[in-house]
Amino acid sequence: MDLHTTSIGGGTPRVAYLHGLLGQGKNLATIAKMVAETDPGLLYDLPNHGRSPWDDDFGYASMADAVAADLRDRLGRSATVTVVGHSMGGKTAMAMALRHPSLVRGLVVLDIAPDDSSHGYGFHRLIGALKGLDLSAFETRADADAALAEQVREEGVRSFLLQNLHRAPGGGWHWLANLDLLERALPLISGWPAGIRGTYDGPVLWLRGGDSGYVTEEHVPTMKALFPRARLVTIKNAGHWLHAEQPQAVGKSLAMFLASLRPELGR
Repeated sequence: MDLHTTSIGGGTPRVAYLHGLLGQGKNLATIAKMVAETDPGLLYDLPNHGRSPWDDDFGYASMADAVAADLRDRLGRSATVTVVGHSMGGKTAMAMALRHPSLVRGLVVLDIAPDDSSHGYGFHRLIGALKGLDLSAFETRADADAALAEQVREEGVRSFLLQNLHRAPGGGWHWLANLDLLERALPLISGWPAGIRGTYDGPVLWLRGGDSGYVTEEHVPTMKALFPRARLVTIKNAGHWLHAEQPQAVGKSLAMFLASLRPELGR
């Protein structure tokens, strides 16, 4: 699968960034730019999102394998990168580390646990709200925002969701995300695949939002069982989208983690 990427910084990429459900690679651009001078990155649009291809199935193993194959095609079979993933992208990043440990020099997980997350923000409601919009009725993006506001009151969430609304030159509006597939796959997206086993013994930074309920103390034993070197850090005054709400704090934690990896590489 030919995944869409955006490069941040010059030189060989050292970090791969994986966004969450209904997101795009550019959602992580702010923190990627903070560390790009020493650690250039690739922002990925994951399958069925952004400008990457659609397919007929959802699976964390297949998404992890697609990103791993793309990185090896770009960087060579012996490449190693740090993988940063938020929410759905965090689960994909975990799956990459477990399935392709030789590729992953370090792992950063943003506000998600290797567990069921269906208790969270309510993506079924959000996808339903998007699918319920009559795109043919809109002249402008503001029209779509006004219509979506009837179902989604939070302005920031609407702005995030409407990044998926795209107008082709000379054409009408359409969704970049494969909403039908993602709606069907929500139980899989919210879950953690039982078929992905083993451990990843590399360094892991786990960042959670202090106001988010996606990562709790009850999750720590499972995290440690899969990722023995995991270190959990709480970002204050941040919810699930901690990289958007507290980018300076997340960027600082990321920079310190990446700096800690460089001595291991002899650089």
